[in-house]
Amino acid sequence: MVVGFACAAVAVGSVFAQDVSLGERTTISAASAEEATVRNQISLQQQRLSSNDVEERRDAVLKLGWIKRPESSRIAASALNDPNEKVRAAACAAVLSLPPDEAVSVLMPALSDKRPFVRQEAAFALGQTRSGTAALSLINTLQTDEYLNVRAAAALALGQIGAATSVDVLSATLKGVAEGKIRDKDKNEFEFLRRSAAVALGQIGSRSGVPALIDALGRATEPDDVRREAARSLGVIADPSSIPALKAVLADRDPYLSRIAQDGLDNIKGQPDQQ
Repeated sequence: MVVGFACAAVAVGSVFAQDVSLGERTTISAASAEEATVRNQISLQQQRLSSNDVEERRDAVLKLGWIKRPESSRIAASALNDPNEKVRAAACAAVLSLPPDEAVSVLMPALSDKRPFVRQEAAFALGQTRSGTAALSLINTLQTDEYLNVRAAAALALGQIGAATSVDVLSATLKGVAEGKIRDKDKNEFEFLRRSAAVALGQIGSRSGVPALIDALGRATEPDDVRREAARSLGVIADPSSIPALKAVLADRDPYLSRIAQDGLDNIKGQPDQQ
């Protein structure tokens, strides 16, 4: 009887082992099939990059980016030299599955592209790498590019990177130093640039940026969005020196600004050194 039970147990164990083995093989087979599908997709999109049709090349670049593999991003990087600016701009985001320093290396030339739209997309993409190796080039773009939207993209990228070396330049940008007279048609872009600088200062979190943020918040003539972002960043940095400036706008005509200021004060109050 004992022998019978033992034999049955061995048989059950053998069947279970076979099931596990079959399951493993099925999983491996499915993974292999998926990998083959991905490789085929990469190959197909690589071929489409040779099309004479701009939209087909652009679509191929986008799909290579969506695959989110280093190998697909390396192929997409070739499109940074495409003759069409829409394709080059799309390639900026498509290379972001590369290791950060490699992505910075392929994106850096695009920061000097002859078309502002490509430079703008390159700056945004460099920010998403979170690589500090891009900081110096982005600071240069923030200071010198002739297009305000490109400079705004550089400011936001510096904030994403957390580049402490850019605080002084961002503070000067927020203050509008050395801008001269802004043409009416550029006022919206100039506002976006300064708002981007305020956001970036908050992301970096350095107390060195607080004076410029307080200055922007305290000017009632500032556009609402600039003051809101200045208040938000002051709340994020949470330096006690910003408390009077935040309290001063609690009854502001802009209810959104008042709410942001209150949130900032609550955050400062919640800091360990304020309890």
